[in-house]
Amino acid sequence: MMKVLVLDGVEEEGLAALMLHPDIEVDVRNKLTEDEICAIIADYDGMIVRSATKVTARIFEHADNLKVVGRAGVGVDNIDLAAATDKGVLVVNAPDGNTIAAAEHTIAMMMALARNIPQACSTLRAGKWDRKSFMGVELRDKVLGIIGLGRIGSAVAKRAQGLEMKVVAYDPYLTEEKAQLQGAQLLPLDE
Repeated sequence: MMKVLVLDGVEEEGLAALMLHPDIEVDVRNKLTEDEICAIIADYDGMIVRSATKVTARIFEHADNLKVVGRAGVGVDNIDLAAATDKGVLVVNAPDGNTIAAAEHTIAMMMALARNIPQACSTLRAGKWDRKSFMGVELRDKVLGIIGLGRIGSAVAKRAQGLEMKVVAYDPYLTEEKAQLQGAQLLPLDE
């Protein structure tokens, strides 16, 4: 039987597959200190964290049975990768985990700024309304510059094209051909 320690309030929906597996025992704990994790980590084969838990070299020193640390999210900057490697522990993440949410949030912020929504909300709450001051602009036919056409940048580009925006991008790792496949024109950073 494998034991998996889950920290940082990972959604139950995301843990369902593990919890239903007959050979995996899932132990969900939240807000443990480094000392508390060190005291129990030797009992676990796997650990799942989000960004709140810092998986330090000290934790890895106590992790005698740990085989894998799963990061429910993209970044692994909260995990001491050198210590994990020294201990032979595999570190995995979910690179697509927040791609759509981040892209949608980006488009939402663009719309809010283009339409002066924060300012309009503030004056409306103050009991005033001056419609002419908050007309804003349409995003259609505007040029959106994106730095980096990775997962999130590409998802933003796709949504912007749905709004009939022209997309230009800077990405030193992307060929012109691949940018065109995403409907973007590559430009130097200073343009």
